[in-house]
Amino acid sequence: MPVVPLALNLLWIALGGLVMAAGWVIAGVVMALSIVGLPWARSAFTIAGFTLLPFGHRVVRRAEITGRRGLGSGALGTLGNLIWLVVAGWWLAFGHLVAAVLCAATIIGIPFAWAHLKLARLALWPVGRTIAAYR
Repeated sequence: MPVVPLALNLLWIALGGLVMAAGWVIAGVVMALSIVGLPWARSAFTIAGFTLLPFGHRVVRRAEITGRRGLGSGALGTLGNLIWLVVAGWWLAFGHLVAAVLCAATIIGIPFAWAHLKLARLALWPVGRTIAAYR
């Protein structure tokens, strides 16, 4: 990992990234325990890793990576996102919004606030998205 993303990720962890990554892990565990939520659990754990180290990676539509539309891009994806939104998405998004406001209170925290806002958007509608490294 290049030096700048590494430094930003270390600051991110110290300034609240670890807490929000733990929130994603908790959401994943709850989903996994329900058995029905296993597809969302896997995604929650993937996003937890992204939430822990967001700099140097980006969120993209799955079709951009695979070159074709998948289950997460049609009606089933919309249904999956709606279920996720009701069960876990709203409180994860709220956590990221609170963290964004706290980070934006300082000049040095503005890049971190922006990252929290991107994660809040992902928390609301994650199905059909994937994590990719910047090239």
